Amino acid sequence: MKKILIVSAHPEEASFCMSLKKVAKDHFLIKGWEVKESNLYKMNFDPVGNKSDFKSVSNLNFFKYQTEQLNAFQNNLFADQLKEEMEKLEWCDVLIFNFPLWWFGLPAILKGWVDRVFAMGFVYGGGKGTYENGIFKEKTAIITMTTGGPEYSYAHDGKNGNIESILFPIHHGMFYFTGMTVLEPFISWSPARANDLELKTEIDRYKQYLCNFTAKNAIYTNRKPDVEYFF
Repeated sequence: MKKILIVSAHPEEASFCMSLKKVAKDHFLIKGWEVKESNLYKMNFDPVGNKSDFKSVSNLNFFKYQTEQLNAFQNNLFADQLKEEMEKLEWCDVLIFNFPLWWFGLPAILKGWVDRVFAMGFVYGGGKGTYENGIFKEKTAIITMTTGGPEYSYAHDGKNGNIESILFPIHHGMFYFTGMTVLEPFISWSPARANDLELKTEIDRYKQYLCNFTAKNAIYTNRKPDVEYFF
C-alpha cells in the first residue's frame, strides 16, 4: 500500500487549486492507499524558522539555524509540530506539493515548511548525502500547481520565462536534493479565467494525469531506468 502526503498551500478552501487537492486525495483513497495532509493555512503553520523550532538551543550567545537543526535532530529537540511534519515526510512514499504559483515561486507558507521541515540532520548533513546519495531515493515527488498567467506566457519565449526554469529551485533544489524521483508537474494554467466547462475539463485532465504518470517521465531519478513506477 502506497502512502501519500499532500502538502497544500492556498488560503481559500473553495479555490480551484484546493479542488485539485481534493481530486488527488479522493483518487488515492479510492485506490486503497493511505493519505495524509498538511493543509498549511488551515494549520496556521508558521513559515518563519527561528528559536521556537527547538525545545532548547546549544548556543545561547549566537543563533545559527542549521547548527541548531543538526543539534535538535541529534538530541530530539525539535518542537512537537515540526516533529509531526517530519514524521509525515519520513512516512510517505509520494510527496505532492499543491499550491498556486505566487511571484514565480512557492507561497511563503510552503517555502517556510521546507525551510523548517527539510532540516539539516534530518534530511541532509550530519553524514547524510544529497542528490544521487540523498536519503529519500525511494520517494517520489510531484507538483500540482495553478498559475495566474496563460500557458504561452511561460513558454521558452514567453514574457514570464520558461516554466522549467521557474520550477528548478523546487524540482532540483528541494526534491532531488534529497534524492527523490521528481516527476513532470501538473499545471493548470490560469484557471481563474476559465469557465465552468473548462474547469471540468481541467479536473478530468488531472484525473488522467494521476492515473497515468510513471517514472518514465521523471525529470530526476536515482531509480533503475527499466523499472516503471505506477501511482
